[in-house]
Amino acid sequence: MKNNIKNICVYSASSTKLDPIYYNAANELGRFMAQRKINLVNGAGGIGLMKSIADAVLDNGGKVIGVIPHFMVEQNWQHPGLTELIEVKDMHERKKLMAEKSDAIIAMPGGCGTLEELLEIITWKQLGLYLNPIIILNINSFFDPLLEMLEKAIDENFMSQQHAEIWRVANSAEEALDMIENTPKWDASIRQFAKI
Repeated sequence: MKNNIKNICVYSASSTKLDPIYYNAANELGRFMAQRKINLVNGAGGIGLMKSIADAVLDNGGKVIGVIPHFMVEQNWQHPGLTELIEVKDMHERKKLMAEKSDAIIAMPGGCGTLEELLEIITWKQLGLYLNPIIILNINSFFDPLLEMLEKAIDENFMSQQHAEIWRVANSAEEALDMIENTPKWDASIRQFAKI
């Protein structure tokens, strides 16, 4: 049975100096999400891939829920045209609320902030605190080194073999959305594997 997905949180970069392949992937993901009537939840950034995917969702009739800390609004870093903008106290509250509002996570390529978000949500799922699908969108093989490191962590018993099922890897936007629809939610009993 396919998952009933209404909101997907997408982690992505705020950099404005990226190869066009990444912007194209963000635009494609946003378009497909809107076509499937899936809302975007993101960090409300007004530049980079965050802006690209939000614009693509909005341009195709979809909705975007942005979550952003007050200090970023004070710097005027927010996207000006989101369906809903939620201001929060700090980065921790931002990540928590984005997870709570999402039926799944997609991680696009990004820098330290994006990687930190991805590794934190993987940890939450490992501990049974987040049970929804997590998809790594491996555009241009960007995540290959991270995936290799995660595999090494499992091979050397820093993580359990069961933890390899926490995330799935997609190579295109459409594949990522199909994976989300067909990946079952986890049971909180997964936390029994948190201890090696």
